[in-house]
Formats: sequence, structure tokens, C-alpha cells
Amino acid sequence: MTESQQLIAELKTQLKLRGVHYADIATALDLSEGSVKRLLAEGNNISLERLERICQLIDLEMSELFKLAYAQKQGLTALSYQQEKELIDDKALLLVAVCVVNGYTFKQIAEQYQFNEPDLIQKCVQLDRLGIIELQPNNRFKLKVAKQFTWIAGGPIQSFFQQQVQHAFFNSYFAAEDEKLVMATGLMSLPSNQKMQQKMQKLVGEFYATCQSDNELDIKDRHGTSLVLAIRRWTFPLFAEREANASQCKK
Repeated sequence: MTESQQLIAELKTQLKLRGVHYADIATALDLSEGSVKRLLAEGNNISLERLERICQLIDLEMSELFKLAYAQKQGLTALSYQQEKELIDDKALLLVAVCVVNGYTFKQIAEQYQFNEPDLIQKCVQLDRLGIIELQPNNRFKLKVAKQFTWIAGGPIQSFFQQQVQHAFFNSYFAAEDEKLVMATGLMSLPSNQKMQQKMQKLVGEFYATCQSDNELDIKDRHGTSLVLAIRRWTFPLFAEREANASQCKK
């Protein structure tokens, strides 16, 4: 993501937090709603004057917007082992963490999962202390997790996923229109494997960018969606057994 794209992405986040819609911006800029959508979608073509007027609309200094965009770019890339364990030990906290990462607002979390305000504020305070969000006035929060965020290999979160989530996720024929399962096997060198991993990471970035663009839609039009990518040097057990037997016969 370029710096200008990062800036526009942060601007959209701040607009959403303040409940400002394209129609409000259109009125402020004396443009059609469609023009505003194109302006923010393209990003590179927005003038500083228009950017400043949008910032004024949401009572945000342009300098602060640049700082927020930079902070998001430098966001948290990993938690410590103890921090991951804290999430796993409190399933309600884990639920709230997943919600904020997925773009839920405070109100949406409270309504969908029936949290009372004091309890949800307490969870948000914990997430602020963990560095996952920055708690702001009026029950708003800013996500501080970088797009390159990863869990500790073999850590509490990954172990939880493998023990309790993995089976539930793959318990499907992946035949619905919003499902797809693909598996590929072949012979690959280590350098090629590493190139594939880079492409996988790029796809993850596109996944999150798509989720962010859908933030403009009503919550009822968006659905929890998970993407699982994995690659490793591996052979089907049946094949591995025959290879081992063949090797023994050659000796």
C-alpha cells in the first residue's frame, strides 16, 4: 500500500468512527455522492484543499491524520507469549479483539454480542493496555495492529486455533457460493517456496484491503469470513510410507 493509499485508508477509518457518510462529504465539498466515492477510491487524485475540508468536517487536524496514518503503517506486528495467553485465558476478551480487528464499532459489538457498556469498556481498556487498540473518547478506538501482524509459531493463539478452530473451519464441503477449498501438491525448491510465501503474504494484504473497502457497507451486508493459507514441505503419509519402503529395498 502506497503512502497516499495509507492516508486515504486512515481517513476512511476516521470518517467511520465519527459516523460521517459520503453524502455528508458531498454536501461539504459541493460534489455528487458518486464523485466523492470515486475521489476516495482513487486516492491519488484528491487535492490538499479537499483533504483539508474533509478533515475540518470531522474536526481533525491534517497533521493528526498524517500521524495516524504513519502510526498505522508502523503498527503492532506481534504480541508477546504472555499477551497471547491473556487473550486465550479470557474468551470474551478474545471475542472483542477479533471484532475490533474485523472493523466492528463499540456499538456493533455491544448489540451483536450482548455486552453491557461497563463490561465492554473494561475489555477495550485491556486491549488498549495490550497495544492492540488505542481507546479514544466516546467509546471509539483506533486499531494499532499492522497488516503484517502474525501470531507466535506454536504460541497460545496458534495452539488454540489448531486444537479448537481448525476442525470446525474445515468441517465443510466448501460447495457454497461463498466457499472455496483448493489444494495443490508438487515438487518445489526452497527458493521457489519462499517466493510462494511472499505471494501468500501479498494475498493476505489484499484480503484485509478488501475488508476495509467493504467497511462502507452496512454491517448486515457483511459476514464473518476467514481465509486460511498454508504451505510446507510435506508428503501424503501413504506416499511417504511407500518411499521409505522403496529406500529400504535399495539398501
